[in-house]
Amino acid sequence: MRPTMRITAAGDYLEYRRMPEDYEGFRELSDFIKRGDARFFNLETTFPDKDSWGSQFYGGVYLRSEESMLEDVKRYGFNILSFANNHTLDYSYGGMIRTLEKVREAGLPQAGVGMNLDEAAAPAYVDTKNGSVGLIGVVSTMMNVSAMAGRQSRRVLGRPGVNGLRIDEWVNVTPEQYEVLQEIVEQSAMNGQADISRSEGFTLQLPEGTLALKLTNFRRSSHTSYETHPNKTDMKRIVDSIGVARSQCDYVIVSLHSHEVGGRSKENPGDFHREFAKKCIDAGACAVIGHGPHLLRPVEMYKGCPIFYCLGNFVFREEIATCAPEDQYEKYGVTSDTPMDELYNIRTKGHTRGLMHDNRMLEAIVPCIEVSDDRVTKIELMPISLGIGLEYYQMGIPVPDYTRGIIERLAAMSEPYGTKIITRKDGIGEIVLE
Repeated sequence: MRPTMRITAAGDYLEYRRMPEDYEGFRELSDFIKRGDARFFNLETTFPDKDSWGSQFYGGVYLRSEESMLEDVKRYGFNILSFANNHTLDYSYGGMIRTLEKVREAGLPQAGVGMNLDEAAAPAYVDTKNGSVGLIGVVSTMMNVSAMAGRQSRRVLGRPGVNGLRIDEWVNVTPEQYEVLQEIVEQSAMNGQADISRSEGFTLQLPEGTLALKLTNFRRSSHTSYETHPNKTDMKRIVDSIGVARSQCDYVIVSLHSHEVGGRSKENPGDFHREFAKKCIDAGACAVIGHGPHLLRPVEMYKGCPIFYCLGNFVFREEIATCAPEDQYEKYGVTSDTPMDELYNIRTKGHTRGLMHDNRMLEAIVPCIEVSDDRVTKIELMPISLGIGLEYYQMGIPVPDYTRGIIERLAAMSEPYGTKIITRKDGIGEIVLE
């Protein structure tokens, strides 16, 4: 018989500097987080030093912070984290390794990143007076697949990196569309190099009825659609990790950092994401916690367990960086002689576009999941906002917010997934369990 425990969770924690001490709303939010035995968040920044250089492939912007911010993390009450996201390698291996060291020194268990693939895939554990919880950290949004950690061979060290979930993608097309694509490929010889590589055995042969246009695979079908699935090799590794954790702790949660969308809406998770989450629960996870696209996504219940496709941001201070590698300046047609505020002005058109300009990025939830003897018995949701209406440099600090209809908006987007969410008189949301 497994014990009764609570798990609280938050989405992306993106901060450059220290948090104001005991600001208005902090205590109420911290008290809610501390209701959990395991208290999870996603660390979306790095702690490089002066010897760390910017990677060629980075998460859209280069994120770096002072490691002293981990003191604020602990003041909120968090006690376990994932560092597997699209910014893990913003400052290459040096920045990644130093971040791991600082997280370890702070006494925070971390999952999803390691010095090789086995380390990155391994569960992290938090042991409490009420029981133990294991965490598997995973990321599907890798700016380049080289961010993925490598397994050690008998004689060669593994590669540092993330516990990656690659996505198997197919574009299904009708026979008529397939013929047009095939004609384009043949006449342009765009696949010439890949064809030679396949003939030499360096690139795998394509299945019958499949056409590759560079890195996109097209498949004959009766209809036109875009199809995504979790990579089978990666899925098996993650399922195996869940099995290991189940044998060594009371409850297992899985964290997935995924920006990929389903269809044309940023609020819709990719098909592979839904398939992945359900397979994790089938393997023994009691909850799958998503983050990445910086806004709320639906909640789906599967076999009595919650799938949070994205919790939204927890701390989001994205536009107050003081420096960046030259690559980021060049992206916007300037050089590092340009002040950072001007770089942000160019990118946001004077703060009239971008993530900080979209109020959806400044609304989120913090769930508290109660589990007893392998059964989820209660799920409460605290709505939070991050400084809507303030100056951009003041935004990003979380406070409880019961006035903006955040729970109602989440309920509406979750209803098509079969999830019913109510708002209590105290403003806290609650998922109706069968």
